[in-house]
Amino acid sequence: MTQNPLLSRTKTVFINGDWRDGSGAAPLKVMNPSTGEVVTEIPTGGASDVEAAAKAAAAAFGPWKALPSAKRAEYLRAIAKGLGDRHDQLVNVQMTVSGKPRIESEIDVGDAIACFEYYASLADGLDARQDASVAHAGGDHVGRVRHEPVGPVGMIVPWNFPLVTSAWKLAPALAAGCTAVVKTSEMTPLIELAYGDIAAEIGLPAGVINFVTGAADVGIAISAAPEFRKVSFTGSNMVGALVMQAVSKRCLPVALELGGKSPIIVTEDADLDTALDCVLGGVFYNAGQMCSATSRLMVHQNLEAKLIEGLVERSKAMQVSSPFDESCEMGPITTRQQFTKIREYLDGAKADDLDCVVGGDALAEGPGNFIAPTIYRNVPSDNRIWREEVFGPVLATTTFASDEEALQIANDTHYGLVGSVVCGDPARGKTLCDGIEAGQIWYNTPQIVYPDSAWGGFKASGIGRELGPWGLSGFQGVKHVTAPC
Repeated sequence: MTQNPLLSRTKTVFINGDWRDGSGAAPLKVMNPSTGEVVTEIPTGGASDVEAAAKAAAAAFGPWKALPSAKRAEYLRAIAKGLGDRHDQLVNVQMTVSGKPRIESEIDVGDAIACFEYYASLADGLDARQDASVAHAGGDHVGRVRHEPVGPVGMIVPWNFPLVTSAWKLAPALAAGCTAVVKTSEMTPLIELAYGDIAAEIGLPAGVINFVTGAADVGIAISAAPEFRKVSFTGSNMVGALVMQAVSKRCLPVALELGGKSPIIVTEDADLDTALDCVLGGVFYNAGQMCSATSRLMVHQNLEAKLIEGLVERSKAMQVSSPFDESCEMGPITTRQQFTKIREYLDGAKADDLDCVVGGDALAEGPGNFIAPTIYRNVPSDNRIWREEVFGPVLATTTFASDEEALQIANDTHYGLVGSVVCGDPARGKTLCDGIEAGQIWYNTPQIVYPDSAWGGFKASGIGRELGPWGLSGFQGVKHVTAPC
């Protein structure tokens, strides 16, 4: 089998259009979560590389901003094509390093391609929409409005969906006319680097996108770099708070896509098969390593026994294995650190004597990070399994007797990223969807996210929105010019 070049890099810092040696003190070991083996060891960058990358992005900003928006659209389409040309290699990286089953890895690559194509379509018409006229009522002046790029942007992306989240940030930023420096996750640092290969291949102007691998010191340097006019972060609430604190010293805009502990409401008139698909997909996709995991199930008391029976049956039959096994339905936990954290939650659930109806531990002792699909029934609302983001394949359930009670339970959380409703009556379903305090709601459908959706949350789930025209506007500032009539 030919070695995947994306898994064997000797240089992992891409600055001003060139791959270079990084200044990081220690290399990163990239692990295979299915086997516990080291896939590769890569050099890293450091604070001095962030400084150089930020200066490159700042120097490139003026010329990139001045390009016709239709020309920027051409580059975005070329990036989408570059991803498509590397489809099989990218899928292989996801399966090897992230532990995602093939179908999930293919969805990730397809989502990234679709994101660049979507923002290319928006970029096509940006120039034509500039200088919109405003007639000031009762005055002798007229206004015109422009939407201009905010400037160079620092970006920090997570390990659970590295290719997708980097596309969600890079595509709208480039479409708007911004330049960027991206920190890859130290856990899954390889797949986004394909963007550097593509940039060099398509002749993207030097400095428009830059990548620096590394650990916390790189993230700290990005948060503090004076050249950036905005910082965009996706990850945990704990780290997000640190990023926000660092950026606040310069009073700069910050976008934060953070955690969730999201509800799924299933009413007694719901279609059972639809409910099973939505519940299982919402908590076991990507082994539950999703900020959008609907890991709190509220089911009507009249359907609870039948739904739980179906969930247990399907969970027991789920094939958990290496993604390279053709029968794999759920892969391993991506990092050993997260695997250990999940097991601590499961140990706590045992100590609390929660009713575990399926799963509840690792599949077997060994080097692979495999956790069994796990469901706890009738979990108290003050239990950690109910209230905290486990970030693994763990579902907590409870019952409700009225829709008002369901919404009260659903909204009793510090988070507000997403929610789901499975209901037979459309009018009732709409009321429930409208009543959940979250940024994205799915009704009678598994979690599907389109490039023209809005993505982001309420409460402690973040600041700002990604995707859709809202994602583009996040990288734009509004300029109003007033002049005599």
